[in-house]
Amino acid sequence: MYVAGIDAHATYSVTCVVSKEGRLVSGPTRIKNADADQLSELLEAYRPLEVVVETSPAWPWLFDRLHGNGVHFVLAHAKRLRVIAGSNYKSDDIDAELLARMRLAGLIPEVHPKSVEQRGHAVLLRHRARLVRQRTQMVNRIHAQLHNAGLYLERGRMLTEGGREWVRSEAWPVLGEEQRLFIQMQWALIDHLTPMIRTLDHRVEHVGREIPAVALLETIPGIGPYRALLIATEILPIERFRTPAHLVSYAGLAPRYSQSGLRPIRHGSIPAGANRWLRGTFVRAVVSHTTHAPDSWLSHANERIKERLGWQVARVATARRLARAVHAMLRTGEVWNGEPETQEN
Repeated sequence: MYVAGIDAHATYSVTCVVSKEGRLVSGPTRIKNADADQLSELLEAYRPLEVVVETSPAWPWLFDRLHGNGVHFVLAHAKRLRVIAGSNYKSDDIDAELLARMRLAGLIPEVHPKSVEQRGHAVLLRHRARLVRQRTQMVNRIHAQLHNAGLYLERGRMLTEGGREWVRSEAWPVLGEEQRLFIQMQWALIDHLTPMIRTLDHRVEHVGREIPAVALLETIPGIGPYRALLIATEILPIERFRTPAHLVSYAGLAPRYSQSGLRPIRHGSIPAGANRWLRGTFVRAVVSHTTHAPDSWLSHANERIKERLGWQVARVATARRLARAVHAMLRTGEVWNGEPETQEN
């Protein structure tokens, strides 16, 4: 049994192979990414083999190239590899060998590598999210100009024709010439982005129809095609989360805690380093859910927590409950049950 550490870069990679006894048997070897066959030939003599690669833009092609045929691919969480990040003596050769030795010592924090299909879905979802974010920024810039003139328009109306008519009739006489030109250009950019977003929405619906888990998640009020596909892309296969608590932790919804000596456990805020796509989706889904299903058990739980601890804590705590429900649904294949909690159920 051998372990190969690969320090991957945009144009080349450095490989070191270590035996299970900890002896360096090959490398460090620098290979250009264009010569991928050379990398396969180098590793051929050491199979069965574990290959360790840090998360970076270069890992997907290495996974597709090396995974299988006697090679177990291990994707390492780059931010948690503090040994490499904090080393006083850092180079590609050292990093590659250290990855292999850390794997032998059981110190590699693993990340689940997404399949080719999931990576494609992630590109689609992130592309749509960025376009929506850009459009929102343009809407906010228009609101800022209105606020400078002492005017106010409800947030949801700015993307409607009625909202634009209000700006032309009420704000135009108050705004200066440069402000009017600025708003017109923001409208032009919004009109350019909106058809693109609509096209991506159709694509998301089309892709989601081919995934049974997406249809199951769409039975939850507040989770539509986009959120359902995002959740499925980030957490499937659900078997990799042994318990609901593992999914909650992966989504960054479990509060941090610390304990020292005989002191009691102290709970803090939710961690900054987590799957922000999944956490944001669960938290925003709570807002939509309480609007569309105010009588469900989840909405009732949100109200109870909000009365005691405030809406911010309640939103995250309710998102944790939603994540646990999603875990159960995907495990059992049962659709959403939003009946309010009673003495009987």
